Amino acid sequence: MIELRTPAELDQMREAGRFVASVLDATSRAADVGVNLLELDALAHDMIRDRGAESCYIDYHPSFGGSPFGKVICTSVNDAALHGLPHDYTLRDGDLLTLDFAASVDGWVSDSAISLIVGTPREEDQRLIEVTKQALDAGIAAAVVGNRMGDVSAAIGEVARRARLKVNLDFGGHSVGREMHGDLHVPNDGRPRRGFPLQPGLVFAIEPWFMLGTKKIYTDDDGWTLRSDDGSRAAHFEHTVAVTEDGPVILSAA
Repeated sequence: MIELRTPAELDQMREAGRFVASVLDATSRAADVGVNLLELDALAHDMIRDRGAESCYIDYHPSFGGSPFGKVICTSVNDAALHGLPHDYTLRDGDLLTLDFAASVDGWVSDSAISLIVGTPREEDQRLIEVTKQALDAGIAAAVVGNRMGDVSAAIGEVARRARLKVNLDFGGHSVGREMHGDLHVPNDGRPRRGFPLQPGLVFAIEPWFMLGTKKIYTDDDGWTLRSDDGSRAAHFEHTVAVTEDGPVILSAA
């Protein structure tokens, strides 16, 4: 069921968003050459405990996951596009790292993701990150009353096409509320003026993710990490966004 949130409920969701933003800020600043992915997960875990929040990931076990996730943040490195399961890996100079984090605060969920370069950037990686962030911004700008979900998806897809990137439609955005994944699906490409009408109080995560050379993915042996089929690198950005009469509001901003 797709629900519309009241202004008071959006204020409560904003608190969850601020916390999620603080965790992504702390973990992204901690990500450096020589830092282990398990250290980043431990940092996020400590922040959840200190805030009295709840992880959306640790017991998460959807049909596409090999087992309960068991960690509190996704850490996808280089050719890992989504759902990177933290493991004993030490970050190296030039790694492309995506941090994806969702948590519940006082019963409300927020979900966000960011990609960054560890150490010395490669030009093509930096460009991929910039284009993916531009696609997120375009999707957010289209999240206005009177548009439809297809307008959001089409705005994301247009940025990818201009950059000559292929778009995978297996995973995308989703509605957010009391749970991390609601019924509403937000593809990263689509046709304008199609799909669910955008109304005040609608809340959903917009999350473009692109790979440099392909749109095909496969699941790693860990049962979770989705990797590019050709080994090319991937980037992913995400925000939880509310549709309001005054325009889109990013609930997962700092």
